[in-house]
Amino acid sequence: MILERYIGVSLIKGWLLVLAILGAVFGLISFTEELGRIEDGYQILDVVRYTLLSLPNQLVSLAPVIALLGSIVALANLDRHNELTIISCTGFPPVKLLRAIAIPTILLMAGLWVSMEYITPKLQQSAASERQNLRDGSNTWLPGGGVWSTDGRRYIHIRRMYKDNIPGWISLFEFDKSRQLIRAVRADTAQVNEDRSWIFEKVREKKRVRGKFETHDYQELEVENLWSSDELPTLSLHWDNMNLSVLYRYSQYLASNGQPMEKYLNTFWQKLLMPLTVCAMVLLATPISASITAGRDRSFGINIGIGAMVGIFFYLGTQIIFSLGQLLQWSMPVVAALPAVIILSCALLLLRRMRW
Repeated sequence: MILERYIGVSLIKGWLLVLAILGAVFGLISFTEELGRIEDGYQILDVVRYTLLSLPNQLVSLAPVIALLGSIVALANLDRHNELTIISCTGFPPVKLLRAIAIPTILLMAGLWVSMEYITPKLQQSAASERQNLRDGSNTWLPGGGVWSTDGRRYIHIRRMYKDNIPGWISLFEFDKSRQLIRAVRADTAQVNEDRSWIFEKVREKKRVRGKFETHDYQELEVENLWSSDELPTLSLHWDNMNLSVLYRYSQYLASNGQPMEKYLNTFWQKLLMPLTVCAMVLLATPISASITAGRDRSFGINIGIGAMVGIFFYLGTQIIFSLGQLLQWSMPVVAALPAVIILSCALLLLRRMRW
């Protein structure tokens, strides 16, 4: 039990070391890029805060590489000082070695799922919201000219997002089967209900009646099946920055309205199955670094170099797999799981040949 705890703690230290190094590198890159956006209301301390809040989301996406390099650093360091040789000579079986590695790995996987659902997207959202408020005030213009949505015959456009996620400058257009405009609605703001219905406020409606458009003004007008309240904060964010539940619900909402939802659902499956890839990476690092003769066969630096090359090939390979999956219209869960399956297969093959 003591040896298992020692190996597990060493593994966690390796992950934290690589996390700190990559965090410093990517944080410096993000900070440098953000310096070019400094304005009167957005100063260097605000840049620092934005960088720190958005950095965790970047690091979560690098979790497989962090797990691989951190595991190699930890196990290769133990092997370099012949600690693994001594542990092996005590009769410590390979099964216990894998168990010592599995316990912190499972905790890491659980932590990643929790972070992707509850922590890093909210930090990213908070960072983006604070930066926008400092630069443009509380009346936030949505990027790209606003957000559009359609269910086939109805199109809605949101131009602004006010404080507390209140949509503003809303336009809605409805068409009949012959694609003729039958209704146009404009509203200053809207209150969003839990059932996806919106209460438009300060509304002007133009509706075609017997071939002519009639104009009516209303204080309030209810419109059903629009964005939910928890999806609104994400409209100004890239889909990679949404949490898991919102990604899935929003993709289903788009699918029900006949809109393209592949990028959202694909991102959902990639994130959901990413901790499995992390587990496979840790297993792959074990035979690379934990063989009791590795310390004599190759140097510590070579082990790190092998890990870096594997990480590069993993990144390139996953991009190729995801691109092919979209091109050939493969099942999204299968495409998302394929990198983990390939890495796990290689890890199991190397584990069978590992000298312990």
